[in-house]
Amino acid sequence: MSNFKRNFHLLFERPHQPVFIAKGPKKTAFKVCEEYLKVNPRYKCLGVSHCNSFDKNAEELVEVKRTPIPSFDEILELKRDENFSLFIPKHRRLAGKLIDIFWNMPDLDHLLFTAMCARDCLNPYLFHYALTVAMLHRPDTKDMAVPTFVEFFPDKFVDAKALAELKDQAILISENSRKPIEVTEEVSDKEVEHRLMYFREDMGVNLHHWHWHLVYPHGTSDLEDKTEAQVEATKKIVDKDRRGELFYYMHQQVIARYNYERLCNDLKKTKKLDWTKEIEEAYFPKLGTLKTGMSYAARVANQKFQDLDREEDKRYVDELKKWSDQIYAAIHHGSVIDERGCLISLTESKGIDILGNIIESSALSHNRTLYGDLHNTGHDFIGNIHDPDNRHLKSLGVMGDSAMAMRDPVFYRWHTYIDDMFQEYKATLPHYSESQLNYPGITVSAIEVQSHRSPNNTFSTFWQKTDLDLSKGLDFDTKGPIYWRFKHLQHQPFTYKITVNNHSNSNKKGTCRIFLAPKYDETGKPWSFRDQKIMFIELDKFTIDLERGQKIYSREDHESTVTISFEKTFRKFQEEESSAEFNFCGCGWPHHMLIPKGTPEGFASQLFVMISNYEDDKVAEELGETCNDAGSYCGIKNKMYPDRRAMGYPFDRLPRNGVDTLQEFLTPNMRVQDVTIKFSDRIDIHGPVN
Repeated sequence: MSNFKRNFHLLFERPHQPVFIAKGPKKTAFKVCEEYLKVNPRYKCLGVSHCNSFDKNAEELVEVKRTPIPSFDEILELKRDENFSLFIPKHRRLAGKLIDIFWNMPDLDHLLFTAMCARDCLNPYLFHYALTVAMLHRPDTKDMAVPTFVEFFPDKFVDAKALAELKDQAILISENSRKPIEVTEEVSDKEVEHRLMYFREDMGVNLHHWHWHLVYPHGTSDLEDKTEAQVEATKKIVDKDRRGELFYYMHQQVIARYNYERLCNDLKKTKKLDWTKEIEEAYFPKLGTLKTGMSYAARVANQKFQDLDREEDKRYVDELKKWSDQIYAAIHHGSVIDERGCLISLTESKGIDILGNIIESSALSHNRTLYGDLHNTGHDFIGNIHDPDNRHLKSLGVMGDSAMAMRDPVFYRWHTYIDDMFQEYKATLPHYSESQLNYPGITVSAIEVQSHRSPNNTFSTFWQKTDLDLSKGLDFDTKGPIYWRFKHLQHQPFTYKITVNNHSNSNKKGTCRIFLAPKYDETGKPWSFRDQKIMFIELDKFTIDLERGQKIYSREDHESTVTISFEKTFRKFQEEESSAEFNFCGCGWPHHMLIPKGTPEGFASQLFVMISNYEDDKVAEELGETCNDAGSYCGIKNKMYPDRRAMGYPFDRLPRNGVDTLQEFLTPNMRVQDVTIKFSDRIDIHGPVN
């Protein structure tokens, strides 16, 4: 590994310790200089020489090439001990300015020196976010592995009690005598929402949401303040192929998966949030910051949206209705109004992307004055609902942080409201005709799921415990790994066996699309197709060569283009890491959550397989060797989205006339197989993953 890679990685490690404290396996410290002390005045009393000899355990001093550094004055307005939230406009603007600084550094020497000087004076969460976004998008850092967020900020994922035990073990117990600290489940069965904690508080699920928003940032600082070249640079970071549509589809799939899990736990689907009424659900996160010891704010039951009157964050609830009304008006009129007053049509191919970029306001949004900042503002209101005018000086709730928001039941209620907007638009589009769905000459004649030691057409799920080393996020020398053991859902490996008949006179190419949905609705009755279509979760999508005649095609679950492997979800930075595309591959649904939990008696479900015509699916570029292992939810780095069809096809539109059930929807190139998901309440030990 090059020294640049190693040195950049060291800037992430132990974020609350200064750079002149040794870090990494080689006990490496940075050699500081006058420029560093100028922007870090709290260490000025030590002087340069004392800083550089401060850590007696340092075995290596890195001297970074000195370059001019910009002013951080405005970015310093966010204090180091404050929470950072991308949903607060000022924080988003400060993050944009810092991303711009890192992005516009002319070379790696300038970037490394600027980052080294900025690290210890800026808010650590803001610094980590901005440097990570810049490194993910700069051409000269695309081959540098950016470590997973939990490795350096475990306090956003691990409860305060476990963190205290980890700290005690690091100080008092020698490396060879340590045992993993286990998470204790302290929940009451009086609250039915606790049944879904395994999903909402799953570390992989929350890391997916955090990493998705790294890859698809809202945007950098205001475009009005930038030169033409800077505007183009910003667009390279934000303007990715079908970004707005991907915001819709990824979150729609999260809601579908969450509702699937609710049905498995004998709960009804989540209700759309009505912000004019009280929020019934309470949420107590049990998380606290390592640095300050402050806990993330709880929300008691029956709280209601109120205007925010905070020094840096003033919002009005009435704005939500105004923006929502304008967005619904645009949907029903079939067009949006841009800043110049011109109409932009919401076409079949582009409309969903335009809407996505409006609803999640970003640098790509049309007319933010008219359509506002709906999605982000909703998060902000809920994240501060406990103390809207800051009279109690309480910190954010988890809904204000993209790394933790999915822990809160109200996240899914808010996003159900957001998804209803997209579904309203989808209802305006023409229905897919049979010819748009069928693939003449191709018939899917059989589907079977095979899994070791399980009956055919049965998905088997169970609990697993995994050990994760959190030593790099603890701000003291741990002298070796400190393992935290957490419990999560897992499934037995399985194989799809898909029998396809190619009746045509030549070999063909197709796209195999695999989805799964509950067989019955909340009342135990078969679904209407209109209701079931938004319950389908995507399991896989891949290109398939269709030879003439009948053939059985096999596909392993770990090959899914929806998920990333367990090892990539909880990846540890490795010095030998050489994959230029590994960072983008960090975005993906966690593979251990591919299959819903099911029930001990077996949860009745329907597996849907469709072979569509590849000629209608392909995009006008090859993927090459770029990372594409989770393209369905995350897209492909520096490439077009790998499917020309609408995301969620064929379930993204209302059905054609006369279709009331899934069976009536099918064409010969589709097939449905009844399957069950059987949960076993046993625990397997996975051991260390990093």
